[in-house]
Amino acid sequence: MKAVLPLLGLLLPLSLAAQTVALQGMLGAKALLIVDGGAPRGVAAGETHQGVKVLSTAGDQAVVEFGGRRHTLRVGESPASVGASGGGSARGTRIVLHADGGGHFMALGTINGRSVNFLVDTGATVVSLGAAEAQRLGLDVSKGQRVQMSTANGVAQAWRVKLASVRIGDVEVYEVDAVVAQQSMPFVLLGNSFLTRFQMKRENDQMVLDRRY
Repeated sequence: MKAVLPLLGLLLPLSLAAQTVALQGMLGAKALLIVDGGAPRGVAAGETHQGVKVLSTAGDQAVVEFGGRRHTLRVGESPASVGASGGGSARGTRIVLHADGGGHFMALGTINGRSVNFLVDTGATVVSLGAAEAQRLGLDVSKGQRVQMSTANGVAQAWRVKLASVRIGDVEVYEVDAVVAQQSMPFVLLGNSFLTRFQMKRENDQMVLDRRY
């Protein structure tokens, strides 16, 4: 698998019901925004990108306006969204992803309300993440079940945990099984404990996930 740089070339899910905006970082005085399916773009105060106007920037946050609303975005926090689904309420039923240049399906989403970079992995039984990422998300692995997982370097220690929520765009799934590995991982593997909640369809470089009921 080719190395994936989460801060560069990241593709977002295209929510059919809402516009989604996240603050990936700061580039000097510019806000590094990710809007819907686009690549990160540095936008200065007073400038507009894909209908999102940056009003001000300071430290690790930016105040933006889109969809007739004003939002304060902070680096590492969950994306802001507006649209037919109604702001932060997660009532969507469909996720649409597009493959990146390496053929990977990636998405910016949240675990327990904290922003993460996902990589779709249909070969993974459950959602998988590294220990450092778990710590950043505030997951208490000491309460998890100890398990062993196979890696390229052999068998490694891991912990099975339960994620309160996993969200992409305006679609949110609750009580999702996951494993936390000891080694560091550049992204969170979006495995079948999340994917099997959906009917999956893939056509060329597009993947559509429709919620099962």
